Amino acid sequence: MNEVQGTLEVAKGISDLGVLIIIGAAFIVLSLGMWVALFRWFKSIMDNVIKNNSATMSALLTKTDAQNDVLNEIADGLRPSTLLQIKNISNTCFDLSTEKVCRIIKKVREENHIDNKEATKAKIRTLLCNLHEDRNSRFDSTRYRGNTLTHYTSPEWIDWVAEVVENEVYSEQNNARAFTNVEAVYSKIKLDFYHRLTE
Repeated sequence: MNEVQGTLEVAKGISDLGVLIIIGAAFIVLSLGMWVALFRWFKSIMDNVIKNNSATMSALLTKTDAQNDVLNEIADGLRPSTLLQIKNISNTCFDLSTEKVCRIIKKVREENHIDNKEATKAKIRTLLCNLHEDRNSRFDSTRYRGNTLTHYTSPEWIDWVAEVVENEVYSEQNNARAFTNVEAVYSKIKLDFYHRLTE
């Protein structure tokens, strides 16, 4: 009987230890699964934080660039030297235009058959449009408050000058009066331009 009893005790010990080994193995597998789940959870949190930070930084950079543009525009407007330079450049261009318009009046009187008023008006408009566009192309190289100087010009100026030129072409007066009238209209244009710059 002792032998049977011994065998039963050994079998009982093996069966008890086997359950412990199975429970231990299950605990190890469960622990490893928990660690993997925790690692994945932590990784997803870190990925979301990095993604949100990237989006926030991108939005911040966009806002900063926009603010820098606005600040540069304001700074340009606050510098009196910038406005003075622009006035000097534009004054030279407008004075040159005055001389060119006086030459246009003289040329049209001499070279054209001015009895055909419609053709004469069309030619005057074409020459003045060319002059206006040429001046604007020179203004494109200078910026003020974030815009080229062309932004501050007006096609209405062509009509103002055309009216004076048409009157002078058909006038019997001398060229000195034509120069005075053209100079007066360009003074008006300069003032309009300066007002547009400071609006």
